[in-house]
Amino acid sequence: MVIPPILFFIVFSYMPMYGVLLAFKNYRVIDGIWHSPWVGLKYFEQFFQSPSNWRMIKNTILISVYSILAGFPVPIILAIALNEVRSTLYKKTVQMVTYAPYFISTVILVGMVFQFLDPHAGIVNRMIGLFGIEAQNFMGRPEMFKTIYILIGIWAGSGYAAIIYLAALAGVSKDLQEAAIIDGASLLRRIWHVDLPHIRPTIVILLILSIGNIMSVGFEMIYLMQNALNISTSEVISTYVYKIGLVNSNFSFSTAVGLFNSVINLVLLIMANYLARKTGNSSLW
Repeated sequence: MVIPPILFFIVFSYMPMYGVLLAFKNYRVIDGIWHSPWVGLKYFEQFFQSPSNWRMIKNTILISVYSILAGFPVPIILAIALNEVRSTLYKKTVQMVTYAPYFISTVILVGMVFQFLDPHAGIVNRMIGLFGIEAQNFMGRPEMFKTIYILIGIWAGSGYAAIIYLAALAGVSKDLQEAAIIDGASLLRRIWHVDLPHIRPTIVILLILSIGNIMSVGFEMIYLMQNALNISTSEVISTYVYKIGLVNSNFSFSTAVGLFNSVINLVLLIMANYLARKTGNSSLW
């Protein structure tokens, strides 16, 4: 049973590390990776010397931090709310409605959002029009991109992410709940002093993993939402690597950018885990 996952990580995680050499070489297809000339840190210097690249790094960090601050608490709140629901039919209905967007293709999801936000026929503009507000081109306003992206992410992923917290809440001792009720604790008190302490290790571990992925903003959704008007706030490292590496065939430079991205994520993961271990009893290692 252990062999398949081990083979998976060897083939798809460790063997591709060989390609990291491209970041330090002037890769030419006819020479291959080994015989292409070494250039050292040339592409890293080229990346850091470009003023526009700092804007891209800033966009990546802001979108990720915004996602954690706005989106991370939502699955926790949803799971706690569902855990307190006593009507089985209502609970299953809410779960189905909140889980469903997770299983919708990203392309379809973004297409739906474009329809909702259409300046002429979109339901959002029709609704704000009832209050006398002029129609807005939301997808063409750079300052709106991050908010729209975060809201889509919350809509699409919160229901599915809540499953983990629901599973953790299922292990809360009924004796503690009953003891809290006998002592006169209100619902909010029971949630704060019984439920949340029980799922705190799960929250900490998932938060550490989220911090470790700050520089890895999802590529598909952002790329589909990009246009010439919002590119100043929507260009992130993942879309930049795609355009430079695959579209422009600059494999060495894109590998250097990707390696920089991965190293930053690793450092953030180690720091977050260290802080979690020092401030509490929960950590990845």
